[in-house]
Amino acid sequence: MNLWGLIDLRLLLDVFFAVSLGVLLFSRVNEPRTLWLLRGYLFLVSLAWFVQRFERLPLTSKLIDALVLACSLSLAILWQGELRRLMELLGTGRLVVLLGNAQKEFKATASTVAQLTEAAGRLSQSRRGALVVVDVGSDLRPEDFLYPGIPIDAQLSSELLLNLFASDTPLHDGAVLVKGNRIVSAGVILPLSRQGISRYGTRHLAALGITERFDRCICVVVSEETGTLSLANQGRLERPITSSRLLDLLKDLLGASMGSPSGKTVLSSKSSLKASDGQLTQRTSVNTPTKETPQ
Repeated sequence: MNLWGLIDLRLLLDVFFAVSLGVLLFSRVNEPRTLWLLRGYLFLVSLAWFVQRFERLPLTSKLIDALVLACSLSLAILWQGELRRLMELLGTGRLVVLLGNAQKEFKATASTVAQLTEAAGRLSQSRRGALVVVDVGSDLRPEDFLYPGIPIDAQLSSELLLNLFASDTPLHDGAVLVKGNRIVSAGVILPLSRQGISRYGTRHLAALGITERFDRCICVVVSEETGTLSLANQGRLERPITSSRLLDLLKDLLGASMGSPSGKTVLSSKSSLKASDGQLTQRTSVNTPTKETPQ
């Protein structure tokens, strides 16, 4: 008896690729409610495939197909942002980002976290609007932005960030793109999010927009009117936050091995944290919508 003659190679390949795709989808979903929806949808698809292949039930097959189609349209509306990001990644050939393998050269260090926190705290004290995009593995490219900005390619420092966001400079209205320990470009115009249009200003909508499309980047936002610090990650905005809270979030999200930076950086960062925290404690209008200067 020939065992290989009883095995349908095409069926095995079909099941293998379907299971691989399912594992990939489940590995990329972290939210429980989204995971439940995905499980239910894949169950319907599997049921439709089983009925069509092994049973001759035309009426049941039609009903299941109609149900799968209705669920597909509903999920397309519900997950339009995620599907758009998926098509963008496939169109640009960034399968590494799609599979979730962060690139090592984008890993931040303790000095990067300290410099970012110090600059954000000082900008908050002086109420100067700022938007910093930190790429930790999405491999952001010029085509991902409405305008790619002006190339900088300089070592990240708090002094340079303060100069880029000075109100009398031509680049202060755009975002600064940071990869690893370097500032890549400034004056970047980001796509805006459609959520919270009536609540947030342009900088916050831009931070939400880029983090909705790319889950391996974060945005630090400083409000120009109130000096409030915010952090956007995966399409969610945490605000207002203190400088010490920002430092903790950056440590967690950037995955930096927090060694001791230089003594000057630590000292200036601590003084900035204390001053900024004292300023934020005095604010009472926490959730007041703000209208900010466009990027």
